[in-house]
Amino acid sequence: MTTDTLLLARQCLLTPSGLGETDLERALSCLLGHTIDSGDLYFQQRRAESWGLEDRQVKNASRTIQQGVGVRAISGEKTGFAYSDEIEMPALLEAATAARAIARQGSQNPLPVWRTPQRPALYSSVDPLETLTAEAKVQLLEQLDAEARRQDARVTQVMVSLAGMHNIFLVAG
Repeated sequence: MTTDTLLLARQCLLTPSGLGETDLERALSCLLGHTIDSGDLYFQQRRAESWGLEDRQVKNASRTIQQGVGVRAISGEKTGFAYSDEIEMPALLEAATAARAIARQGSQNPLPVWRTPQRPALYSSVDPLETLTAEAKVQLLEQLDAEARRQDARVTQVMVSLAGMHNIFLVAG
């Protein structure tokens, strides 16, 4: 997996739907206009998983993926928000139109679509959910169970949980 955060965001958020920079420009053009001061598109993918061990057995394991795009339009003191769970061009245009309708008055200030930060990344782009295999996660839970029982013979029940989350964001505006 790439360590380039912008490339990673494009690959995870835009590429699966066939979206590119031209599509984002089109959506922003739909959002911005003579009545909107500024606006942006906020793409997000959130992946989470959890594992639970009880009575020396894995009792639960779950994995979820949530993603979508939020659209914000600002016109003077008014702000319009719209959201779609689908990262697809028709949904993006519909959300842009809705956000613009909510915030109707202002002036024209088009913004560039891509602004790549010239500062160092604050977080690694490494996906923590992929740093251990499922087998290694179960083994870690079992080791923690065994260690708790080793520390004190009076321990009769151990419940261990392991959870992780990975978020990917892309803001265009």
